[in-house]
Amino acid sequence: MPAVTLSEVARAAGVSPATASRVLNGSSRTPGADIAERVKAAAASLGYIPNAQAQALARSSSGLLGLIVHDIADPYFSSIARGVQSAARELNKILLLTSTEGTPAEERLAVEAFTSRRADAIVLAGSRSTRPEDELANSALLREAHRYLANGGRLVLVGHDLVDPSRTEKGSPSDAAHPSGGSAPVLVEIPNESLAYELARTLGGQGHSRFIIVAGPEGLMTSDLRVAGFQQGLAEQGLDPADVLRAAFNRDGGFDAGLELEHTVRQAKDSGNACCIFAVNDRMAMGIVAALRRRGLGAPADYAVAGFDDINTLEDFIPGLTTVRLPLEEIGRSAAEAALTGADPAPASGRVVLRESTARTA
Repeated sequence: MPAVTLSEVARAAGVSPATASRVLNGSSRTPGADIAERVKAAAASLGYIPNAQAQALARSSSGLLGLIVHDIADPYFSSIARGVQSAARELNKILLLTSTEGTPAEERLAVEAFTSRRADAIVLAGSRSTRPEDELANSALLREAHRYLANGGRLVLVGHDLVDPSRTEKGSPSDAAHPSGGSAPVLVEIPNESLAYELARTLGGQGHSRFIIVAGPEGLMTSDLRVAGFQQGLAEQGLDPADVLRAAFNRDGGFDAGLELEHTVRQAKDSGNACCIFAVNDRMAMGIVAALRRRGLGAPADYAVAGFDDINTLEDFIPGLTTVRLPLEEIGRSAAEAALTGADPAPASGRVVLRESTARTA
């Protein structure tokens, strides 16, 4: 059965299609109340379904908020998404969500898709990459973001600014150049480096002195900042730098790293100075614990382990994992409110949470 058209509604109401459009699509130029009621009654009786794109054009607003995350199955991002959804619902906006696996090429496609759907605002959450192989994709993402902003959109970044390869020296992060037309992106910066520094200071204060960092791929900014902050915290206590083992930035990467670390963990335990492993996110830490448990090693008896983020799945994880708590839902809510209202986002914060996994046993 074909859809009822606007022309059919106009004919039934005895008005022009332009008048019917102004009533049903929410234009600021509305006819008299009696005409509007007649059009609405005709639309209801015929079962007319309004065209969302036409409404967006008439109102200069689509009522849509786009959210781009790396992996919605990751509790880190699902918690942020929950906060974004909560704010969008309260502001009567519809949330569009896409997951990109964290590549700037996929993020560029997501921004392009939301731009074509006239999303009022976009929240882009996750790490940036300074890897040389992502240079062209970073440039394309930057151009697409600038195009969206120049056309009146609002863009809020959670974590890091966009990477501008033309202003990046030797692969280090730099501030992105912002468009001359339209607004600039708003950044909700997460203090990864300073919080990792505090974690290192806390663990050193517990008496741990031999450290290993299990990090994500080099060039992943979230991971690199956490590594840098942790190493600085060790250095300021006069402790040796931690060895760094690179792995995939997820649970499976942690599991593979855990298997690789078995011999090192056993040697450290036998020497009487058990090692403390810092995984740069909780999912990696959980993978490490699972791998070493399979090899008969447990925390904190045989080694210590800490993570970062305090994701909600840790509630049922044994041993209780020492970590850095981030208020992820609050971060998502603040980002969405900034995107939809133009308000300044609340500064992100966090704190170290000590649990059983780093308890000293000797």
